[in-house]
Amino acid sequence: MNKVHETVIAGRTLKVEFGKIGMLSDAATLMSYGDTVILTNANISESPRDGIDFFPLSVEYEERLYAVGKIPGGFIKREGRPSEKAILNGRAVDRTIRPLFKKGLRNDVQVVCTVVSVENDNLPEILAVNAASTALCLSSIPYTTPVAAVQVALIDNKFVVNPVAKEREVSELFLTVCATREKVVMIEAGGNEIPEEQMISAIDFGFDECQKIIDFQEEAMKLMGKEKKEVELFHVDETLEKEINDFAYDMIKTAMYIKEKDERNAAMDEVKLKIAEQFAEKYEENKSDIGEIIYGIQKEVVRYMLLKDKRRPDGRKFDEVRPISCEVSLLPRTHGTGLFTRGLTQVMTVATLGAVGDIQILDGISEEESKRYMHHYNFPAYSVGEVRPLRGPGRREIGHGALAERALEPLIPSEDEFPYTIRLVSEVLSSNGSTSQASVCGSTLALLDAGVPLKRPAAGIAMGLITSEDLTEEEVLTDIQGIEDFFGDMDFKVAGTVEGITSIQVDTKLTGLSKNVIRNAIIDARKARLMILDKIHECIPGPREEVSEYAPKTSTLQIDPEKIRDVIGAGGKVINKIIADTGVKIDIKEDGKVFVSSSDSKGVKDAIKIIEGLTKEVKAGEIYLGKVTKIATFGAFVEILPSKEGLVHISKLDANRVNKVEDIVSVGDEILVKVTEIDSQGRINLSRKDAIKDSEENKDESNKEEAK
Repeated sequence: MNKVHETVIAGRTLKVEFGKIGMLSDAATLMSYGDTVILTNANISESPRDGIDFFPLSVEYEERLYAVGKIPGGFIKREGRPSEKAILNGRAVDRTIRPLFKKGLRNDVQVVCTVVSVENDNLPEILAVNAASTALCLSSIPYTTPVAAVQVALIDNKFVVNPVAKEREVSELFLTVCATREKVVMIEAGGNEIPEEQMISAIDFGFDECQKIIDFQEEAMKLMGKEKKEVELFHVDETLEKEINDFAYDMIKTAMYIKEKDERNAAMDEVKLKIAEQFAEKYEENKSDIGEIIYGIQKEVVRYMLLKDKRRPDGRKFDEVRPISCEVSLLPRTHGTGLFTRGLTQVMTVATLGAVGDIQILDGISEEESKRYMHHYNFPAYSVGEVRPLRGPGRREIGHGALAERALEPLIPSEDEFPYTIRLVSEVLSSNGSTSQASVCGSTLALLDAGVPLKRPAAGIAMGLITSEDLTEEEVLTDIQGIEDFFGDMDFKVAGTVEGITSIQVDTKLTGLSKNVIRNAIIDARKARLMILDKIHECIPGPREEVSEYAPKTSTLQIDPEKIRDVIGAGGKVINKIIADTGVKIDIKEDGKVFVSSSDSKGVKDAIKIIEGLTKEVKAGEIYLGKVTKIATFGAFVEILPSKEGLVHISKLDANRVNKVEDIVSVGDEILVKVTEIDSQGRINLSRKDAIKDSEENKDESNKEEAK
């Protein structure tokens, strides 16, 4: 039996249908917002998975190109691997709902959001969070805390909830807020240097708007929700937990209080070995519990250290940033490089400049069809001192690359200001906390080194949070390192400039963050960011005056769009000849803007000259230096511009009478000619005699001026 529940959010109908489709799923819903529709299926395994120490949640965000009336490009006409956008959207859903499941749940849970219809005014990624939460609330899966998502825009200094396409085009802010009834769970933001106080207000605004959607989900649960299953939650063996605590607590505390990471890890390895020798044989069937208990003790020790002793594992103050160093121009043949080191975290970013035509073409359901600025992030096993096979980028790498890309995107010069495609690659060389924000800093260094005229330099920092078990105590930490991230409750990444914030990404292991924590994290992040920006400025005060000698040289010119066909020629014959003769790359936009690039600046100049000749209009009265292409008894044909030829009649070849054309010119000669007439049929009449006369008169005038 189909059940429908709906409400109105920002003037558009939000509707969920339950019971009509997907009868064998635990919960299958169709949720729509305007004409954007997402099919969501949620299922749970019958029993917990053995031998694991984590919650096996799988969130999939599936794009279907039929949703926007497209047929996939390429040879295979069906959807393949998820796009980067789909991966990022799936991660956003996962990060929002994961903290809200019951602690100790070990059953496999899968949530699949399939985008089946898209209207540009209503973003599917926002609807996906609401759809996933609603489906879980309506299912028998033990999930009972609704979470809602809204997007907040900033237009004319006013906040707008869930902006439509035209509003997004003019918005200064792109903020996603996901919240429960009490707290904010997840934040994603990109903005044009938004001041801290304005960003805090925007988050508060988004939180308030989420409450309407939470009302909607709670009402839907009452009207059509299934009864929740009783599932077996994981608990460690209490006897074993007490014995390990008695045996190892002091040893673990001593090891965890060591400041140096390598020494601390070595000491913990020794403690774990002693625990294994003491308990592994006795508790053969509970080996997985031992690791969970050790983790719990470590977490308790770290929390005690921070909340009671008021000290961090490496001895820093709560708002202190680790030692920083910056370096540029490491690699001799690349277009720009930046090495950023913060403590034991180190990232090298390499910038590559390409022709305008090197843009990335996107085949997906989003409004964006191409990108001229790209950021890619690599996290090899050696960055944490491990040995693992090298694979392609995973969800984490794609997510971190997109986050660093978003942080710098508002600062990248326009195509008119800087006619290049820009690719950044961040190589994580050493990882001990917040490599994504180190990538922002390394990327700023690399861009400046490459001569990219950034609007302003950017830097990023990651903030952390430690809370007591009863949530009555909390400490916000600046520049978290690995141990504080692993045992902490929050990863709050903030990037921006001296003027304001360009990106935020927040993950939490708690059921939400208080307004006080959010405010403190944003304010403290600014202090740290300004300090890092000073370090960047000391290393490289501004962009190089010129791009690298190994980067392509690019020039632009504007032609009449009607002349594009003249530059391209039949079947591309003309443009291909220009490319072959000069060795350049040519990109032409529909508005007549032409980009010419090559590593050889002479080739660029030659190509520009040819294109100007092809597109320039011949005007009567102008003088040209032309080349004789053919001779006839009645005169000579002269090419004055590429593919533009005129006739110099024999009577116009010289001031004196000419008996034979060959007496004055030969094929291949370059001569000055003046356009005397362009007749009704477009034929060009030229005169060498008039051109010589005008040149002599101009010369006389110049001599008189010099004599004065």
